Amino acid sequence: MSNSSIQNSQGKQEKGGLQALSPIIQLNVGGEIYTTTLNTLKKCPGSKLAEMFSGQFKPKTDSEGRYFIDREGTYFKYILEYLRSSLVPTQFIQDVYKEALFYEIEPLVKQLEDTPQIFGELVGRKQFLARVPNYYENIEVMIRIARAEAVASRHSNVIVCVVKTEEDVAKCQDALNTLDTDKKSVVKFGPWKATPSIGDLLDCIKIDIEARGHKIFHQTHVAEKGFRLKSYDFFFKFVFTWW
Repeated sequence: MSNSSIQNSQGKQEKGGLQALSPIIQLNVGGEIYTTTLNTLKKCPGSKLAEMFSGQFKPKTDSEGRYFIDREGTYFKYILEYLRSSLVPTQFIQDVYKEALFYEIEPLVKQLEDTPQIFGELVGRKQFLARVPNYYENIEVMIRIARAEAVASRHSNVIVCVVKTEEDVAKCQDALNTLDTDKKSVVKFGPWKATPSIGDLLDCIKIDIEARGHKIFHQTHVAEKGFRLKSYDFFFKFVFTWW
């Protein structure tokens, strides 16, 4: 089928610049090809898809005349399935949630936010991390330190100090001073006012760094000198493996 015939089958120009669209629509979403109906795409008023195919705009097309969306297309089938049948996916919840947010499918967004996976992330973990000062900035600092130490090395070590309370800060201050004197970089997390423990925060650090594609593990940091025994509960070494 020629490009022109596909384009003609999908839509033609009407008076006033509006686009008259075919009831059957072919889509190229990041290289994934889908076929659906115009009514399905317009089923959720206010969404990006409904706006895109409202007839008020001329959507982009690929070389075959299919409407093109420059977006990863793997999980778009779950968006279409919801628009067709109101079926909420039970797999790849995090990925489908991102797509629902992007396409502004508000009913699907709300239903996914009620699932244990998204509810736990938004209400539990994210709310906890919002109470940890400079958490995400510290994650970036850790990655920068690790990369700086990666030259001609298989592993990079990053020392972190995790303190939950102001009392914890006082307990490990001597050790921090010692590390500073030795010119060793230490990334400090905390204190915070929330129930999760130091171990919970260590898990969060690992989750968020691994989400950026890094391979890491952590262990208690044992210094050669200058540490008092009571400070061991607060200092940890994160090991990045590069190859």
